[in-house]
Amino acid sequence: MPEFPTLMLFAAAAVVLTATPGPDMLLIASRSVSQGRSAGFLTYAGIAAGTYCHAIAAALGLSQLFLTVPVAYEIVRWAGCAYLLYLAVKTLRSQGAAFAPSAGLKRLSSRRIFLEALATNILNPKMALFVLALFPQFISPDGSALILQMLILATILNGVGFGVNGAVILLGSNIRQRLSVIRRFPKLPQYLLATVFAGLACRLALGTRQ
Repeated sequence: MPEFPTLMLFAAAAVVLTATPGPDMLLIASRSVSQGRSAGFLTYAGIAAGTYCHAIAAALGLSQLFLTVPVAYEIVRWAGCAYLLYLAVKTLRSQGAAFAPSAGLKRLSSRRIFLEALATNILNPKMALFVLALFPQFISPDGSALILQMLILATILNGVGFGVNGAVILLGSNIRQRLSVIRRFPKLPQYLLATVFAGLACRLALGTRQ
């Protein structure tokens, strides 16, 4: 088990990392603006679950495949890119009323919102490399089981992320309620969300392993 000062240092690093705008925060914000507070929190829950998956994979050594077998990294990267583009197209083809402020979240199930966020996180190989690079710096080799330590660090990261992204979700849902332009252009949030998915796909496709 890592010592308390080590955990506090990791928590401080987590604050800096989660407060820096990135793909996860952008996805959470867009979901909150386009579909409301509940969708924002469900999106974060899916991303948090993905963090646990990456932590377990790193503890089992699976993430090291991206370092030793470049083709494995490329396969996951392009799979993630294709999935994000699929979500963008599917969002554009959805009926705009599902995203209108008065329509609520009935057209998109909680399960779908959660699983889309989970898949987006899991299919991002950079997240796997991030966990593999950062977490071992705070692991005690003589402590408890490696998987348990990795899960503890993932919990701290998710806890800090909940605070930071929770503020983003509340702000986004508040903006959604105040934007009268959405009532005049009900498909505007739909285009916004599709743009986010496409932008994340481009970022993943053009990104490097650095």
